[in-house]
Amino acid sequence: MADAWARAVLVAAAASGQGKTTVTAALARKLVRAGLKVRVFKTGPDFLDPMMLARACGAPVHTLDLWLVGAGQCRAQLARAARDADAILIEGVMGLYDGTPSSADLANASGIPVLAVIDASAMAQTAGALALGLRDYGPVELAGVVANRVGGAAHARMIGAALRGVPLVASLARQEASLPERHLGLLPPEEVGAIDALLDRLASELVLDMAAWNAIPATRFGAADDDDAAAAAPSLRGKTIAVARDDAFAFLYPANLDCLRDLGADLAFFSPLANQPVPAGTDAVYLPGGYPELHARALAEADRWRASIRAAHAAGVPIVAECGGMMALCEQLTDADAVAWPMAGLLPGRVVMQKRLAALGPQAWYAPQGELRGHAFHFSRFDTPLTPAAHALRHPDGSTGEAIYRCGALTASYFHAWFPSCPAAAAALFLGEAAQP
Repeated sequence: MADAWARAVLVAAAASGQGKTTVTAALARKLVRAGLKVRVFKTGPDFLDPMMLARACGAPVHTLDLWLVGAGQCRAQLARAARDADAILIEGVMGLYDGTPSSADLANASGIPVLAVIDASAMAQTAGALALGLRDYGPVELAGVVANRVGGAAHARMIGAALRGVPLVASLARQEASLPERHLGLLPPEEVGAIDALLDRLASELVLDMAAWNAIPATRFGAADDDDAAAAAPSLRGKTIAVARDDAFAFLYPANLDCLRDLGADLAFFSPLANQPVPAGTDAVYLPGGYPELHARALAEADRWRASIRAAHAAGVPIVAECGGMMALCEQLTDADAVAWPMAGLLPGRVVMQKRLAALGPQAWYAPQGELRGHAFHFSRFDTPLTPAAHALRHPDGSTGEAIYRCGALTASYFHAWFPSCPAAAAALFLGEAAQP
C-alpha cells in the first residue's frame, strides 16, 4: 500500500482555557464548509471534547495518546485517516509541554507541526514572544498561530506583525456565545440548543488565511504505519453485549466498541433513561460512564431497567460498569442538591456528589491477562462496605489509584478502561473470567 499524505496540525496552546476546542471546532467546520474532508483527533483521555469535535467535522473522533493508545496505534490511526482526508486536526491537551508524555511529544513522534492557539485578549506584541517560546522550548515545528479572542482586525494585524516570520494562520474575535461547559467539561452537543448554528457561526467568525493554511506542508504517513497493530483474537465470537447508550451513559470511547467488535462480539444498544430493559438473550452488559447524577430521578423511576439489570446480575450475566455505570448500580445516589435517589442496588453503599474533584489522570489496571490502561475523572465518592478486589495504579508514579470492585459476575470501578490497550483483559471482563474469586 502506498504512502498517504495529508495536511495535518496539532492544535495546542500554552495552557488550558485558551480556546483550543473552540478553535479546533471552528477550523474543522470551516474546512468542511470549504469542501474538504476533515478528520479530527483528541489528545489524551477525554469524552466530551470529541463529541463536540465530531459534530463539527461530521466524523467520529478518536483518541491519540502515546501512553494510553501507544505510538504504534497512534501512527496507524493517522495513516488510516490520511488515506481518506484532506486535513487532519489533532486537539492537544493542557499546555503544549504539559504531561508525560505531552502534546509536544505526540507532535514530534508523529512528525506533525503545531498550530498554536494564543489567547490574545489581553496582549499584543507579547503574543510573538509566546509563539517563539512555544516553538523553541521543545522544540517543535510550528506551522503557525491562531490568535483567539482578538479585539478586531487591527488587533489581529498587530499580532501578526509581532510573530517574526511565524504565519498568522487565523484569528477569532471574542465570542459572545462560546461552547458551554459544566463540571466535567463541555456540555454534550445534544444538550446545546442550536449547536450546529453555533458551530457555523464560529466557523464564519474564524478569519482563516487560506494561503497560510495551504502553505503548511502535507505530512507523509508511511504505508507500514497502517498495519502496525496486530488484530485481536476473536475471543468474544458469538457473544452479544448489551451496551447502555443515552445521555446518562454517554462517556464511551469509540475505540472500545471497535475493540469489542474486533474480538467478535455483536453489540446491542439500549437506553436505561428510556426505561428500556437489558435486551433479552445478551451474554454480557456494558454500562459506560456519563452523567447519572443529572438523570437520577429518571433512573430511579425506570422500573423495567432496574428489574432487568437485577435479573441479569442474579443470572450470572457478566456486567462491566465504569464510573457513571457503577454509580447507577449502587444502592443510593445523592445528587449535587443533596437529594438521595434509589439506584439499581447491585452494589452495597451510596455515591455522593461533591464539589471538589475526587480523581483525575491516567491509571492502569494490571489484570491477570495484562496491563489495561485508562484513566479516572470524577467528582463523586463511593461509600461502600465492599473490599476492593484490586486497584488501578496511577501513571507515572505507580501510586494506588481507583478501586476495582467485584460482586458476582459484576466488575465495577471509577476506572475508565481503554480496551485496545489489552484486548485479552477486556474480553475476560465480558466473559466473566475477571469476576471469578
